[in-house]
Amino acid sequence: MARLGATIAAELVAGDLLLLNGELGAGKTTLTRGIGEALGVRGAVTSPTFVLARTHARLAGPALVHVDAYRLGSARELDDLDIDYEASIVVVEWGAGMLDGVAESWLEIDIDRPHGGDIEAEVEPRQVSLAGHGPRWSHWGWFDAAGH
Repeated sequence: MARLGATIAAELVAGDLLLLNGELGAGKTTLTRGIGEALGVRGAVTSPTFVLARTHARLAGPALVHVDAYRLGSARELDDLDIDYEASIVVVEWGAGMLDGVAESWLEIDIDRPHGGDIEAEVEPRQVSLAGHGPRWSHWGWFDAAGH
């Protein structure tokens, strides 16, 4: 997940918004950590569960804002966090159905963690699907990590 985050980070610019979907433990924060490391943010990227949003500054370039929308009930509550979407790269976990009206474009990343695998395995495989919404991400269309 961290390597995928680094790959996605190479495409990101100020104003980009990513929506991460997946159950608890699917790898949403690990993906965001990979994005943050590739962008060169200062400090560790950790889950913003208890603070709702965490801003990670960079020496150069837009900040990475990591949002946990699990406890939010609507797009209005997400908007009330007063995030500068245009000047930042924003990653929202648990924000399904909350981005309409907040942004014109976003990249939606669905992460599925299989159940019943080898719990002793060092790396658990994930199924990842990406879907671009709006003009910024229209060239991404929809595909899964296998390129379909």
